Formats: sequence, C-alpha cells, structure tokens
Amino acid sequence: MSAPRGEPVREFFSIGDVCELTELKPHVLRYWESQFRVLSPAKNRSGNRVYTRREVEFVQLIKHLLYTEKYTIDGAKQKLDEFRKGGEMKPAARKGLDAETVQLLEQDLKAILSILESTD
Repeated sequence: MSAPRGEPVREFFSIGDVCELTELKPHVLRYWESQFRVLSPAKNRSGNRVYTRREVEFVQLIKHLLYTEKYTIDGAKQKLDEFRKGGEMKPAARKGLDAETVQLLEQDLKAILSILESTD
C-alpha cells in the first residue's frame, strides 16, 4: 500500500477501495466487521464506511488467516486475541500484508509466464 512517488500516503479508504486492494467483496467485509472487533470503520457524513490504513492491514491479516492459513472464523478470532495479548498485532498484520503481496506477485508472474509461453 505504498504510494507512488510524489503522491501523499493515504490514511483513509472507502469500502470500494478496500475491496479493490484486498480482492474481497463488500458483503465479505461487512460480515467480517460483525465478527472481528478490530474492524470497525467509522462512517462519514454520508453514512459510508471509511477504513483506516490499520484496518486495511487487519483485513489483509484476517484474509491471510482465513484463506491461506485455513483458520475458521473462531480460530482466526483466537489467533488475533493471541497476537493482541502478546503485543504482536502490528507485526502480524504487517506479515499478513507481506504474505498477501507475495501471493499476488506469484499470480502475476505466473500470468506473465503463461503469456510468454503462449507466444513461442
């Protein structure tokens, strides 16, 4: 989530932005808000959700726990509690973001390789 050179770092994101960044559907994010205390985006004057950078990192961590590590919702909640109690929430969120980035890069590289192989 780093900003390109010359652009300011964004601190707030709409639900559409978060969906685009995380490749999740809005209904999934809304459901996770009901299940995970760390996700409680504020609402702007229009009533639209506004996520902080930290909440976006938590979304990535939850996605990593559920989709990659294959935790259940309850298991992911317990894991988040362990991270919080051990003071490891921020490093864990960063690690989840890093893992997601690597996974996306692998997908992109496979797609590029497929294109290159099909042109031979």
